[in-house]
Amino acid sequence: MTRFGFHASHEQFGPGELLDAVRAAEQAGFTAAMCSDHFAPWSARQGHSGHAWAWLGSALALTEFPMGVVAAPGQRYHPAVFAQAAATLAEMYPGRLWVALGTGQALNEHITGDPWPAKDVRERRLTECVAIVRALFDGETVSHDGLVRVDRARLWTLPETPPALVGAAVTPRTAAWTASWADGFITVNQPGDAHADALRAYRDAGGRGPATLQAHVSWADAEDEALANAHDQWREAIFGSTVGWDIPLPEQFAEAAQFVDPEQLRPYVHVSADLAAHAAWLAAQAAHGFDQVMIHQVGRDQRGFIDAFGTWVLPELTS
Repeated sequence: MTRFGFHASHEQFGPGELLDAVRAAEQAGFTAAMCSDHFAPWSARQGHSGHAWAWLGSALALTEFPMGVVAAPGQRYHPAVFAQAAATLAEMYPGRLWVALGTGQALNEHITGDPWPAKDVRERRLTECVAIVRALFDGETVSHDGLVRVDRARLWTLPETPPALVGAAVTPRTAAWTASWADGFITVNQPGDAHADALRAYRDAGGRGPATLQAHVSWADAEDEALANAHDQWREAIFGSTVGWDIPLPEQFAEAAQFVDPEQLRPYVHVSADLAAHAAWLAAQAAHGFDQVMIHQVGRDQRGFIDAFGTWVLPELTS
Protein backbone atom coordinates (compact mmCIF):
# COMPACT_ATOMS: atom_id res chain seq x y z
CA MET A 1 0.00 0.00 0.00
CA THR A 2 1.25 3.49 -0.86
CA ARG A 3 2.39 5.58 2.07
CA PHE A 4 1.06 9.16 2.13
CA GLY A 5 3.29 11.68 3.86
CA PHE A 6 3.58 15.37 4.67
CA HIS A 7 6.04 17.70 2.98
CA ALA A 8 7.58 20.36 5.25
CA SER A 9 8.54 23.37 3.14
CA HIS A 10 11.43 25.23 4.78
CA GLU A 11 11.32 28.02 2.22
CA GLN A 12 7.74 28.90 3.25
CA PHE A 13 7.63 28.50 7.02
CA GLY A 14 9.85 29.02 10.03
CA PRO A 15 11.31 25.91 11.67
CA GLY A 16 9.20 26.21 14.82
CA GLU A 17 5.99 26.40 12.81
CA LEU A 18 7.10 23.41 10.74
CA LEU A 19 7.75 21.39 13.90
CA ASP A 20 4.19 22.04 15.02
CA ALA A 21 2.94 21.11 11.55
CA VAL A 22 4.83 17.84 11.27
CA ARG A 23 3.64 16.73 14.70
CA ALA A 24 0.07 17.60 13.75
CA ALA A 25 0.47 15.70 10.47
CA GLU A 26 1.51 12.53 12.28
CA GLN A 27 -1.43 12.83 14.67
CA ALA A 28 -3.79 13.40 11.71
CA GLY A 29 -2.77 10.15 10.02
CA PHE A 30 0.07 11.02 7.68
CA THR A 31 2.52 8.12 7.88
CA ALA A 32 5.77 9.80 6.78
CA ALA A 33 7.31 13.20 6.17
CA MET A 34 10.02 14.86 4.14
CA CYS A 35 11.46 18.34 3.96
CA SER A 36 13.18 20.64 1.52
CA ASP A 37 16.74 21.93 2.04
CA HIS A 38 17.11 25.55 0.92
CA PHE A 39 19.53 28.33 1.75
CA ALA A 40 17.15 30.87 0.19
CA PRO A 41 13.44 30.81 -0.63
CA TRP A 42 12.14 31.07 -4.17
CA SER A 43 10.65 34.47 -3.35
CA ALA A 44 10.38 37.10 -0.62
CA ARG A 45 6.67 36.18 -0.44
CA GLN A 46 7.74 32.81 1.00
CA GLY A 47 10.29 34.42 3.25
CA HIS A 48 12.04 31.57 5.11
CA SER A 49 14.93 29.12 4.86
CA GLY A 50 15.70 27.33 8.10
CA HIS A 51 18.54 24.79 8.22
CA ALA A 52 16.98 21.46 7.27
CA TRP A 53 19.51 19.24 9.06
CA ALA A 54 19.24 21.11 12.36
CA TRP A 55 15.45 20.91 12.07
CA LEU A 56 15.47 17.18 11.30
CA GLY A 57 17.09 16.40 14.65
CA SER A 58 14.14 17.96 16.46
CA ALA A 59 11.51 16.68 14.04
CA LEU A 60 12.70 13.09 14.35
CA ALA A 61 12.79 13.41 18.15
CA LEU A 62 9.21 14.69 18.31
CA THR A 63 7.68 12.15 15.93
CA GLU A 64 7.87 8.43 15.25
CA PHE A 65 7.46 8.12 11.49
CA PRO A 66 10.21 8.04 8.82
CA MET A 67 11.51 11.25 7.28
CA GLY A 68 13.54 12.24 4.27
CA VAL A 69 15.35 15.29 2.96
CA VAL A 70 16.39 16.33 -0.54
CA ALA A 71 19.88 17.83 -0.58
CA ALA A 72 22.90 18.36 -2.84
CA PRO A 73 26.40 17.43 -1.65
CA GLY A 74 29.35 18.79 -3.58
CA GLN A 75 29.28 22.58 -3.23
CA ARG A 76 27.38 24.01 -0.25
CA TYR A 77 27.89 20.71 1.60
CA HIS A 78 31.25 18.98 1.57
CA PRO A 79 30.45 15.26 1.12
CA ALA A 80 32.27 14.24 4.31
CA VAL A 81 30.28 16.73 6.41
CA PHE A 82 27.12 15.65 4.59
CA ALA A 83 27.86 12.01 5.44
CA GLN A 84 28.58 12.88 9.08
CA ALA A 85 25.23 14.67 9.46
CA ALA A 86 23.29 11.81 7.86
CA ALA A 87 25.13 9.15 9.87
CA THR A 88 24.51 10.99 13.13
CA LEU A 89 20.78 11.25 12.54
CA ALA A 90 20.61 7.61 11.41
CA GLU A 91 22.44 6.48 14.56
CA MET A 92 19.99 8.34 16.82
CA TYR A 93 16.87 7.34 14.87
CA PRO A 94 17.52 3.90 13.36
CA GLY A 95 15.66 3.05 10.20
CA ARG A 96 13.82 6.36 9.98
CA LEU A 97 16.01 8.59 7.78
CA TRP A 98 16.42 8.60 4.01
CA VAL A 99 18.39 11.15 2.05
CA ALA A 100 17.69 12.14 -1.55
CA LEU A 101 20.62 13.46 -3.55
CA GLY A 102 20.36 15.88 -6.45
CA THR A 103 22.77 17.98 -8.46
CA GLY A 104 21.54 21.17 -6.80
CA GLN A 105 20.24 24.59 -7.73
CA ALA A 106 22.16 27.83 -8.07
CA LEU A 107 19.60 29.45 -5.75
CA ASN A 108 21.14 27.54 -2.85
CA GLU A 109 24.66 26.67 -3.97
CA HIS A 110 25.99 29.99 -5.33
CA ILE A 111 26.68 31.21 -1.78
CA THR A 112 30.09 29.47 -1.71
CA GLY A 113 31.35 31.86 -4.38
CA ASP A 114 32.46 28.95 -6.56
CA PRO A 115 31.35 28.89 -10.20
CA TRP A 116 28.02 27.19 -10.87
CA PRO A 117 28.90 24.19 -13.04
CA ALA A 118 27.05 22.92 -16.09
CA LYS A 119 24.65 20.02 -15.54
CA ASP A 120 27.03 17.35 -16.85
CA VAL A 121 29.76 18.56 -14.48
CA ARG A 122 27.32 18.58 -11.56
CA GLU A 123 26.37 15.00 -12.37
CA ARG A 124 30.01 13.89 -12.37
CA ARG A 125 30.53 15.74 -9.09
CA LEU A 126 27.50 14.04 -7.53
CA THR A 127 28.75 10.64 -8.68
CA GLU A 128 32.01 11.32 -6.84
CA CYS A 129 30.09 12.45 -3.75
CA VAL A 130 27.95 9.29 -3.73
CA ALA A 131 31.06 7.10 -3.79
CA ILE A 132 32.66 9.15 -1.00
CA VAL A 133 29.55 9.06 1.19
CA ARG A 134 29.09 5.31 0.74
CA ALA A 135 32.74 4.64 1.59
CA LEU A 136 32.43 6.76 4.73
CA PHE A 137 29.26 4.91 5.71
CA ASP A 138 31.28 1.69 5.33
CA GLY A 139 33.81 2.95 7.90
CA GLU A 140 36.59 3.59 5.42
CA THR A 141 39.17 6.35 5.64
CA VAL A 142 38.66 8.33 2.46
CA SER A 143 40.96 10.53 0.41
CA HIS A 144 39.84 11.83 -2.96
CA ASP A 145 41.12 14.37 -5.47
CA GLY A 146 38.62 15.15 -8.21
CA LEU A 147 35.78 17.61 -8.64
CA VAL A 148 35.60 17.42 -4.85
CA ARG A 149 38.58 16.88 -2.56
CA VAL A 150 38.75 14.82 0.64
CA ASP A 151 41.76 14.30 2.88
CA ARG A 152 41.81 11.19 5.11
CA ALA A 153 38.22 11.54 6.32
CA ARG A 154 36.67 8.91 8.55
CA LEU A 155 33.34 8.79 10.38
CA TRP A 156 33.83 7.75 13.97
CA THR A 157 30.13 7.47 14.77
CA LEU A 158 28.21 5.18 12.45
CA PRO A 159 24.67 3.80 12.46
CA GLU A 160 24.11 0.05 12.30
CA THR A 161 22.36 0.60 8.98
CA PRO A 162 23.23 3.65 6.89
CA PRO A 163 20.42 5.78 5.49
CA ALA A 164 19.24 5.07 1.95
CA LEU A 165 20.71 7.35 -0.72
CA VAL A 166 17.81 8.16 -3.02
CA GLY A 167 18.19 9.63 -6.50
CA ALA A 168 16.34 12.90 -7.15
CA ALA A 169 15.45 13.57 -10.78
CA VAL A 170 12.87 15.35 -12.92
CA THR A 171 13.63 14.25 -16.48
CA PRO A 172 13.68 10.66 -17.76
CA ARG A 173 17.33 11.06 -18.79
CA THR A 174 18.42 12.08 -15.31
CA ALA A 175 16.19 9.43 -13.74
CA ALA A 176 17.89 6.72 -15.80
CA TRP A 177 21.29 8.05 -14.75
CA THR A 178 20.39 7.92 -11.03
CA ALA A 179 19.49 4.23 -11.43
CA SER A 180 23.22 3.47 -11.63
CA TRP A 181 23.84 4.47 -8.01
CA ALA A 182 20.60 5.11 -6.07
CA ASP A 183 18.76 3.05 -3.42
CA GLY A 184 15.45 4.59 -4.50
CA PHE A 185 13.92 7.37 -6.56
CA ILE A 186 12.14 10.68 -5.93
CA THR A 187 10.60 13.20 -8.30
CA VAL A 188 7.93 15.91 -8.35
CA ASN A 189 4.59 15.99 -10.14
CA GLN A 190 4.79 17.52 -13.60
CA PRO A 191 2.35 18.54 -16.34
CA GLY A 192 0.82 15.65 -18.24
CA ASP A 193 1.97 13.15 -15.61
CA ALA A 194 5.52 13.39 -16.97
CA HIS A 195 6.70 12.23 -13.55
CA ALA A 196 5.40 8.78 -14.49
CA ASP A 197 7.75 8.83 -17.50
CA ALA A 198 10.66 9.66 -15.18
CA LEU A 199 9.76 6.76 -12.89
CA ARG A 200 9.48 4.41 -15.87
CA ALA A 201 12.93 5.49 -17.08
CA TYR A 202 14.37 4.81 -13.63
CA ARG A 203 12.88 1.31 -13.49
CA ASP A 204 13.80 0.51 -17.12
CA ALA A 205 17.41 1.41 -16.31
CA GLY A 206 17.43 -1.10 -13.45
CA GLY A 207 16.60 1.34 -10.67
CA ARG A 208 15.83 -0.38 -7.39
CA GLY A 209 14.13 0.57 -4.14
CA PRO A 210 11.03 2.58 -3.30
CA ALA A 211 9.80 5.43 -5.52
CA THR A 212 8.56 8.68 -3.99
CA LEU A 213 6.52 11.49 -5.52
CA GLN A 214 6.41 14.98 -4.06
CA ALA A 215 2.88 16.07 -4.98
CA HIS A 216 1.98 19.76 -4.95
CA VAL A 217 -1.61 20.62 -4.04
CA SER A 218 -3.46 23.81 -3.19
CA TRP A 219 -6.60 23.38 -1.13
CA ALA A 220 -8.81 26.08 0.36
CA ASP A 221 -12.51 26.50 1.13
CA ALA A 222 -13.07 28.16 -2.26
CA GLU A 223 -11.56 27.41 -5.67
CA ASP A 224 -10.52 30.99 -6.38
CA GLU A 225 -8.79 31.17 -3.00
CA ALA A 226 -6.91 27.92 -3.66
CA LEU A 227 -5.74 29.23 -7.04
CA ALA A 228 -4.70 32.60 -5.57
CA ASN A 229 -2.72 30.81 -2.86
CA ALA A 230 -0.89 28.68 -5.43
CA HIS A 231 -0.07 31.77 -7.50
CA ASP A 232 1.18 33.68 -4.47
CA GLN A 233 3.39 30.93 -3.05
CA TRP A 234 4.34 28.60 -5.90
CA ARG A 235 4.33 30.49 -9.22
CA GLU A 236 8.06 29.86 -9.67
CA ALA A 237 7.23 26.18 -10.14
CA ILE A 238 6.56 26.74 -13.82
CA PHE A 239 10.29 27.24 -14.45
CA GLY A 240 11.65 23.81 -15.30
CA SER A 241 15.10 22.47 -14.66
CA THR A 242 16.53 24.13 -17.77
CA VAL A 243 15.93 27.57 -16.23
CA GLY A 244 15.00 27.24 -12.58
CA TRP A 245 18.17 25.39 -11.61
CA ASP A 246 20.38 28.24 -12.84
CA ILE A 247 18.76 31.39 -11.37
CA PRO A 248 20.75 32.38 -8.25
CA LEU A 249 18.64 34.98 -6.40
CA PRO A 250 15.03 35.19 -5.15
CA GLU A 251 14.62 38.66 -6.63
CA GLN A 252 15.59 37.29 -10.04
CA PHE A 253 12.93 34.60 -9.71
CA ALA A 254 10.45 37.34 -8.83
CA GLU A 255 11.42 39.27 -11.95
CA ALA A 256 11.07 36.18 -14.13
CA ALA A 257 7.70 35.22 -12.62
CA GLN A 258 6.01 38.62 -12.65
CA PHE A 259 3.95 37.81 -15.75
CA VAL A 260 2.90 34.29 -14.70
CA ASP A 261 -0.89 34.02 -14.84
CA PRO A 262 -2.62 32.07 -12.05
CA GLU A 263 -4.16 29.63 -14.54
CA GLN A 264 -0.66 28.65 -15.67
CA LEU A 265 -0.14 27.01 -12.26
CA ARG A 266 -2.79 24.32 -12.74
CA PRO A 267 -0.56 21.83 -14.61
CA TYR A 268 2.02 22.10 -11.80
CA VAL A 269 -0.21 22.26 -8.71
CA HIS A 270 -3.45 20.34 -8.21
CA VAL A 271 -5.77 23.22 -7.33
CA SER A 272 -9.19 22.43 -5.91
CA ALA A 273 -11.55 23.21 -3.04
CA ASP A 274 -13.01 19.71 -3.46
CA LEU A 275 -11.41 17.24 -1.07
CA ALA A 276 -12.78 14.28 -3.03
CA ALA A 277 -11.06 15.62 -6.16
CA HIS A 278 -7.77 15.81 -4.26
CA ALA A 279 -8.20 12.22 -3.05
CA ALA A 280 -8.90 10.99 -6.58
CA TRP A 281 -5.90 12.87 -8.00
CA LEU A 282 -3.55 11.55 -5.32
CA ALA A 283 -4.79 8.00 -5.82
CA ALA A 284 -4.08 8.35 -9.55
CA GLN A 285 -0.52 9.46 -8.80
CA ALA A 286 0.07 6.47 -6.54
CA ALA A 287 -1.26 4.20 -9.29
CA HIS A 288 1.68 5.17 -11.49
CA GLY A 289 3.81 2.99 -9.23
CA PHE A 290 4.91 5.36 -6.48
CA ASP A 291 5.44 3.73 -3.10
CA GLN A 292 5.26 7.05 -1.27
CA VAL A 293 3.40 10.26 -2.10
CA MET A 294 4.54 13.25 -0.06
CA ILE A 295 1.78 15.86 -0.15
CA HIS A 296 2.82 19.50 -0.22
CA GLN A 297 0.10 22.06 0.48
CA VAL A 298 1.59 25.08 -1.25
CA GLY A 299 -0.77 27.52 0.48
CA ARG A 300 0.01 29.00 3.85
CA ASP A 301 -2.82 27.33 5.78
CA GLN A 302 -0.97 24.22 6.87
CA ARG A 303 -3.08 23.33 9.91
CA GLY A 304 -6.36 23.64 8.01
CA PHE A 305 -4.92 21.42 5.29
CA ILE A 306 -3.66 18.84 7.80
CA ASP A 307 -7.00 18.66 9.58
CA ALA A 308 -9.04 18.49 6.37
CA PHE A 309 -6.87 15.92 4.62
CA GLY A 310 -6.51 13.88 7.79
CA THR A 311 -10.29 13.74 8.20
CA TRP A 312 -11.47 13.38 4.60
CA VAL A 313 -8.64 12.56 2.18
CA LEU A 314 -6.31 10.11 3.91
CA PRO A 315 -9.12 7.69 4.87
CA GLU A 316 -10.17 7.57 1.20
CA LEU A 317 -6.60 6.85 0.12
CA THR A 318 -5.91 4.12 2.67
CA SER A 319 -9.25 2.33 2.78
